[in-house]
Amino acid sequence: MARAWYAYNGVGDPLVLGSYLLATVKPGCINGSRICAIYELNGGTTPQILSQNIRSYIANTQVLLVAQPDSNPGIKKYVYGKA
Repeated sequence: MARAWYAYNGVGDPLVLGSYLLATVKPGCINGSRICAIYELNGGTTPQILSQNIRSYIANTQVLLVAQPDSNPGIKKYVYGKA
């Protein structure tokens, strides 16, 4: 299934599907402690699921302040943060 970028609304729980809305462009943010956007399975206006990996990446972004996963510079990032 295809993935899409979802922008975090900035006020809801970042682990709740309804806190994200489908973005029509790739986010301009990338690093920071606040969640900016996630790249998740396309479910329409909100993501279909928040996988366990995405949940872990959200937590890591908030602690490490960099886009996740951060293990290898060439790996696709699925969670972006902003300052």
